[in-house]
Amino acid sequence: MTSRGRFSSNAGAAMLAIMLIGVSTSGVVAQTAPANAAALPMGSAGLSPPPSSGAGAASGAPTQTLTETPIDKAKAVAARVRDIFNRVPCLPPKGVSQSMGSLPHVAAKLAANKPVVIVAFGSSSTQGFGATSPEFNYPNRLAAQLHRKYPAAAITVINRGKGGEDAPEMIKRLRSEVIDAKPDMVIWQVGTNAVLRNLDPASTVKTVEDGVATIQASGADLVLVDPQYAPAVNARGENAGRIVSLLSKVAHVRHVGIFPRFEVMRDWHDRQSLPFDAFVNKDGLHMNDWGYACFAQLLGDDIIRSVDQMQAGVRLPAATAVNRPL
Repeated sequence: MTSRGRFSSNAGAAMLAIMLIGVSTSGVVAQTAPANAAALPMGSAGLSPPPSSGAGAASGAPTQTLTETPIDKAKAVAARVRDIFNRVPCLPPKGVSQSMGSLPHVAAKLAANKPVVIVAFGSSSTQGFGATSPEFNYPNRLAAQLHRKYPAAAITVINRGKGGEDAPEMIKRLRSEVIDAKPDMVIWQVGTNAVLRNLDPASTVKTVEDGVATIQASGADLVLVDPQYAPAVNARGENAGRIVSLLSKVAHVRHVGIFPRFEVMRDWHDRQSLPFDAFVNKDGLHMNDWGYACFAQLLGDDIIRSVDQMQAGVRLPAATAVNRPL
């Protein structure tokens, strides 16, 4: 997808919104655990909450009157989708490499018109904490983008994010919540809570490497996502730097993709001159609607680019190219 800015018409935006809210006619199913919605606070930093009234809106529960139709809801979501990128365009980072390497299993499934299952595995920023509603977490935004690119494909994005966890807890549920879903691709966001909890970076990354081997043995494509560049993480800059560097080494050695979220978000702040509250919530840690949307957009662009190149016969390196020295 090449457009990162405004949507051209109300009709187009309404269709996008219908995809985002999971209308059954969409080819993409974004599965999110019910607990996610209950954990999401309203009012991300830098964004206005959606129109609301009554006790249900105050509690963060979806608001729907007796006369509200699915189209009404779609239009309301579409207005918010437009507003996210109208406020701050999502621009590609300057000088940051985001190569996914090769994604052979996803590419082969899409080429054969077979269903594709993607598992988003991680902690609270996969679960979607900080988004104003589940529609705006990154797995749901990614699902909508992939459907726009591959409208005939049956793509399921399963959200397996659980707040507060890092590698030691995630490895315990890797088999039951990821491998047993038989994914074609796993996006594993890891490392932030290790930094915040002052876990030993080497021990944490050794656990990640064991998990990577398990995922690879299942036959799934894999992309790692490193910590976010945000005030709460940056306050522990030495540990954050070690985790980021070690995850890059794991990706290189194990020949898997990595999305360098830390460097991408640093580009937003340092090179694009965005204040933290443009993409991070008031807690100084979790992304807001715009942050999740741009993260999903850039991640989706890289996945689409890698798949399209493979389908066109372009040989991609098995190991990812990263923007940091190993």
